[in-house]
Amino acid sequence: MKTNCLIYLLAVVFLFACKKGGEVICITSPDQTIQIGVEAHGPLSYRVTRNGVELVALSSIGLELQGKESDNYFIETVTRRSVNQTLTPLYGKFKHLPDHYNEAILTFTNGQQLVIRAYDEGVAYRFITLYDEEIIVENEKVTVNVTGDPAVIFAETDNYTAWELMYMDYETTSAITAGKKAITPVLFSFPENVKMVVTESDVRSYPGMYLRKENDAFTGEFAPYPDSTSLGSWGFVSVVRTTKDYIARVPGNKEFPWRMFIVTGDDKQLPVNELTWKLATPQVAGDFGWVKPGKAAWEWWHDAILTDADIPSGMDNRNTDLYKHYIDFAADYGLEYLMIDAGWSNLFDLARVNPKMDMEELIRYGNSKGVGTFLWCTAISLTDLIDEFMQMMSNWGAAGLKVDFFDRDDQLAMDWYERIASKAAEYKLMINFHGCSKPTGLQRMYPNIVNFEAVRGAECSKWDLTANPQHHVTIPFTRMLGGAMDYTPGSMRNRSIQMFKPVDPGLPFSLGTRAHELAMFVVYDQYFAMLCDSPSEYRKYPDIMKFLSAVPVTFDHTIVLDASVGEYILIAKQQGEEWYVGGMTNQRARNLTVDFSFLTAGTTYQAEIYKDAPESGLYADRYIYESIEVGKKTQLTIPLTQGGGVAISIRPEK
Repeated sequence: MKTNCLIYLLAVVFLFACKKGGEVICITSPDQTIQIGVEAHGPLSYRVTRNGVELVALSSIGLELQGKESDNYFIETVTRRSVNQTLTPLYGKFKHLPDHYNEAILTFTNGQQLVIRAYDEGVAYRFITLYDEEIIVENEKVTVNVTGDPAVIFAETDNYTAWELMYMDYETTSAITAGKKAITPVLFSFPENVKMVVTESDVRSYPGMYLRKENDAFTGEFAPYPDSTSLGSWGFVSVVRTTKDYIARVPGNKEFPWRMFIVTGDDKQLPVNELTWKLATPQVAGDFGWVKPGKAAWEWWHDAILTDADIPSGMDNRNTDLYKHYIDFAADYGLEYLMIDAGWSNLFDLARVNPKMDMEELIRYGNSKGVGTFLWCTAISLTDLIDEFMQMMSNWGAAGLKVDFFDRDDQLAMDWYERIASKAAEYKLMINFHGCSKPTGLQRMYPNIVNFEAVRGAECSKWDLTANPQHHVTIPFTRMLGGAMDYTPGSMRNRSIQMFKPVDPGLPFSLGTRAHELAMFVVYDQYFAMLCDSPSEYRKYPDIMKFLSAVPVTFDHTIVLDASVGEYILIAKQQGEEWYVGGMTNQRARNLTVDFSFLTAGTTYQAEIYKDAPESGLYADRYIYESIEVGKKTQLTIPLTQGGGVAISIRPEK
């Protein structure tokens, strides 16, 4: 009772402060839970509260523009509105999305505006400039003064070129060394299980944001504007050599990225939070009905090794016949695509095709069997001849491109992503961005972007132990908040931590059980889902392929049944009359209870269950497959071993 009174008192004090003098403006979420308040009296600052409890104390923000006075924010007018509408994504994990928020637009005397919004899922703000002439942004001041000393999940980096990162778990913010920075999203864990994720949306023609620890606060940091670049790394990556003393050159009339604070007291809400997508620029005009998400056969992870084929295999034998074998496999099991990775063309000139491969014949053969083809290329190959190469691949009948090795998120690089997506849309080509920065909503504007990497994925199993079960149950609460991710699951050589070793070259292993691996096809948002292992392995397990053939990549509805960040997740997704359930745990064995109350009353369903065997904790490739009847009142407790999981497909009985 005393706690409730204190919360109420704090809320009243804060609301009173929001009204005094006209200098403090507050917006509260429709459910009255989350609030963002902005104070303007020269310097500009904000704070974030939940149920009257401050999560972000008063923190400075502002644009530092060349030739203009900083900290010159005095409110001229305030416009408020409430919006309650329904959005319909072209595809995703929801057929419909509620878009309900309260908003205020603060117009300042200095030619700028600040838009603040409050949703039930979190709050956000963005700057808008209203100048006639081009402006140079020396810096954007972003300060996050988190209260108390919360735990932090921090994807630490010392550069502006990598997003396939491990997460550092800090028990307190004070444990982070001053000067350390991380890519966003950054997740803070407050008392009473309150989580706050700091991230961004709608980053267009502007650098991405990092968070750097500075004394007791975090500050935004941005890649400087490139001055000179050259080819580096493997010889085909554009590397920034020198930089300007500013971060962006933009038109005077510019909408800047949204700074987001996703807030919840329930971990189950994070994997279904779509705020990044909602805040992004809406879809461009045009017909995108040709965009077809789906699953793909892929050769790179397992080095194109086919142990049961009657033709030579392996990376040195990638040719037309070998890829026709992959197409036949995809067609046999209902996979929509073949992904052809590096090696089919020259790295710089995509028209110089590997003489072992007849691309037109290969793509024609695939299309005749209902299997489209994605082609890998480097980002640098699309700099000067983008129309020529995209026209060529469109003429061949290719379905899409996997564009790799951006390794940057400065302003020029962010322009690059948008240009490629826009051009690809003209030629009706889907895009899977790889070696890229984290997504911030460009996929809403260009839904032909069906996937992003920007995650430490299955490829790392070839080299180290970082793609592990704890990582697997962390990324749905962090990285996946930005959008679909190209983790590339599907390993059939599953190993426990006791028996795992990296293998490269050759046939690699993965950490976690077989059921854990299958669950990724339900838990992870991946609208272009590559099956990483060899057709030879999949053909050994008809029951496994029954699941992998059927599980969709897009859904009508999603429910997180149970979850704890970095510990476990249990999720159910619906497409039509069918449901799919995926559950994963970290290295700790536990029981998860599937409550089937999401099913339709009065209907009997057949549930096909893939779960850990008693010995899976050591022999991770072992599993149990069973089929049982379930209904709306069924509750099923399933034991998960260390690194374990469960995958279930559910269909109504006819």
